[in-house]
Amino acid sequence: MFEPLQPKMMPVAPILYYVHDPMCSWCWGFESTRLQLFERLPQNLHVRRLLGGLAEDTQQPMPDEMRAYIQHAWREIEQKVAGKRFNFDFWSVCQPRRATWPACRAVIAARRQGEVYDEKMTAAIQTAYYTQARNPSDDATLIELADEIGLNHADFTAALNSVETQRELLSEMELTTQLAVRSFPSLLLKMENSAWTIPINYTQSDTMRQLIFRILDE
Repeated sequence: MFEPLQPKMMPVAPILYYVHDPMCSWCWGFESTRLQLFERLPQNLHVRRLLGGLAEDTQQPMPDEMRAYIQHAWREIEQKVAGKRFNFDFWSVCQPRRATWPACRAVIAARRQGEVYDEKMTAAIQTAYYTQARNPSDDATLIELADEIGLNHADFTAALNSVETQRELLSEMELTTQLAVRSFPSLLLKMENSAWTIPINYTQSDTMRQLIFRILDE
């Protein structure tokens, strides 16, 4: 008597999660090195970007202690990452708020018009915030940026604060929690039955790339 054939389980492809927030200054400090790393990853490695959602919506001005903390981080990044410069005019030209969810939703709303716009909107937010003294906590700024990178104005504006967009942001944040990611930026290599944290190196991509290849080879 023949035994019925059992379906073969297909191996789960490895995923490299990149967890970030478009208004995380250390994520911007990592950006050049991250691009170098991602350009040289194996083609069979799927990369998934996740939004961490650092700070929820608020209309309250940023407290003085938080302003001082973030400005200190900017100076530290300038010292650590060669060529990275911040425009400190932001702190006098804009009314800072500790709210990054609007920028996160903007990335999701942009992504809906094509995956390529995920990175394009993130880059536009970072450039506006860190070099042009524009406030990505404001919807008006985010809509201007969407226009500048060529998104459909009406579709983006409708999606920016929609229930679906907020739900997607919360879902990504929940996955970030499940992956036990506690800081941004973070890289996590998820294999079939294991997960590996890839330590962030802000200035050298080779150390991260070599570790990723070594884990994949094992």
